[in-house]
Amino acid sequence: GDVRVNGRPAQAGFLVRPGDVIETGARSQAVFIVGRDAYLLRAGSRLETAGKEMLINSLRVITGKLLSVLGPGARRIATPSATIGIRGTGIYVEAEPDRTYVCTCYGTADLQSSLKPEEQETVTTKHHDQPRYIYGASMPGIKMIEDAPVVNHTDAELVMLEALVGRKPPFLESGAPPY
Repeated sequence: GDVRVNGRPAQAGFLVRPGDVIETGARSQAVFIVGRDAYLLRAGSRLETAGKEMLINSLRVITGKLLSVLGPGARRIATPSATIGIRGTGIYVEAEPDRTYVCTCYGTADLQSSLKPEEQETVTTKHHDQPRYIYGASMPGIKMIEDAPVVNHTDAELVMLEALVGRKPPFLESGAPPY
């Protein structure tokens, strides 16, 4: 498919570094590894990265969908409507102009509304326990952070990403039914 890094067409084996911008076209996706982290960027996405050497510590999902498995250490994901602080986590994010979907597949994430920073929540999960919507526009009767269903990502994808960095997701040990 059409995958670009810093505006240039990417090919298998292309090196992704902190500071790069990765974009996927329609019906395209990219799987890439940086250090101890692995990523699956779905079609129609734009991801801006920041960090030092071979560690991405900040991701900005401008639009689209990103599934990540992250090794130890703090990271931050920003979208138009949310900021997410994560540590050694499997996480799926969908960024839309007025809403972000976040599934902390396993691990801990600090969720915060960009519109109302005082609206925040910390979730710790073992297996897709607490997916959330985070809204970018205040609407009467709707909280800025609310429960959501599990959508658009699978355990098989998490297993594949973890295998790329020599790990297994923790839910495999629990015998939980797959998503």
